[in-house]
Amino acid sequence: MSDQTRPTRAPHGWIHALLAVLAALLAMAVVAALGLWAAGATDLPGGAFPAVVAAVVVMAVGGSVGLSGDAGAIAETDAGLSVLPLSVTLAGALVIAAGFLRPLRHRAVADTRELAGWAARIAVLWVLLLVGLGLLARHRFTIGLGEGTAADIGDVLGASPEVGFETDVPLTILFGLLWLAGVLAVALLVSRGAPLPGRLLRFQESVRPAAYAMVVLLLAYVALGLVTGVIVAVTRGHAAETLAVLLLGLPNLVWLAFTLGLGGSWEGRVDGPFGLPMPKVLGDVLRTPDDSTLNLHTLSGHDGRVWWLLVVAAVLVLGAAFLMAARSPARMRAWQHAVHMAVALALTVLAVCLLARVSAHYGLSLLGIGDLGGGLSGRVKLDPKLGTALILAVAWGLVTGFIGGLLARRVHRRGEVERDGPRS
Repeated sequence: MSDQTRPTRAPHGWIHALLAVLAALLAMAVVAALGLWAAGATDLPGGAFPAVVAAVVVMAVGGSVGLSGDAGAIAETDAGLSVLPLSVTLAGALVIAAGFLRPLRHRAVADTRELAGWAARIAVLWVLLLVGLGLLARHRFTIGLGEGTAADIGDVLGASPEVGFETDVPLTILFGLLWLAGVLAVALLVSRGAPLPGRLLRFQESVRPAAYAMVVLLLAYVALGLVTGVIVAVTRGHAAETLAVLLLGLPNLVWLAFTLGLGGSWEGRVDGPFGLPMPKVLGDVLRTPDDSTLNLHTLSGHDGRVWWLLVVAAVLVLGAAFLMAARSPARMRAWQHAVHMAVALALTVLAVCLLARVSAHYGLSLLGIGDLGGGLSGRVKLDPKLGTALILAVAWGLVTGFIGGLLARRVHRRGEVERDGPRS
């Protein structure tokens, strides 16, 4: 076979895998560092800033960072943290997905071995990266008890509290690889220009348009939240605090708003000196002695403008349904679009509910009694009502998918999706 007729293979060797992994690390580290800088983390004692940045990156990819405390022989500390800084997560996911897809572009079909080999190269380097981050992400802080009796007791009894964090490297590798597998799978599903193995081509007509529409929907919420955040920072002050929220937890807020706009509910609680980086109206609902329900009804009691979340959800979800139908084969019926949209939206809401959950607590007691820190202890919790959210997502998907399918009948331009792979 001559060189002109020999089929070309995508250039995806170790160098390309290394570049993809390093680019993702750089993106996540920059976003995390800027967000922590805006939050004032550069003032942490003992040169802790690099370790905190590494810990945020580890958490962003699903890694396990545990908190530990030590307050002397007769005092006890209790701390825990479970939250994903989704701005950092999103930055890393977009970059590594682009690096994964770039060598595969302009291909119609790729065999399973080729795709598995390319993904394995990235995975091996990703594991090495996670190990390095896990070793870096550890530090301990001494927490002052302030002045007065609590401080005097702490000094006499050696109960000056320390709290630290360190990475569980094996769990971080496990969850980090699951995160990577999810990102690469979604990248293949979303991109029309990426090749699929021949056995999977029959699924692209139903799966790829829906997956693409869901990614666009989530990114549209992020873009809308970014514009809103910039306007708030410019017009209302507190620019540093707003920037920290945008760089660390913007998707946490806007995807929460997405589920609330669909009619979903969350249960949560905020007490003590700690809190969530959230709009005041959310804090007003959640800062109660017992768990509170967070939904449009409870929020509207504090600010009637929250009903705009319903309008935004209706517009963006219908737009996503229309986009899905417009990218699907022209022969598909409206009821098929409704089913595809219902499944896709339910899976998307499920992912958001699992990713946006928050749990954090810290407590310090002496002889098992009271709060030695005088108000230092605190708890933050936010959990979705998952069953209700999924039922509502299916209902929204069925309605908007059907309407989107009807609207898209007049705008089809590409005809049916070719079996040998669409063009980019």
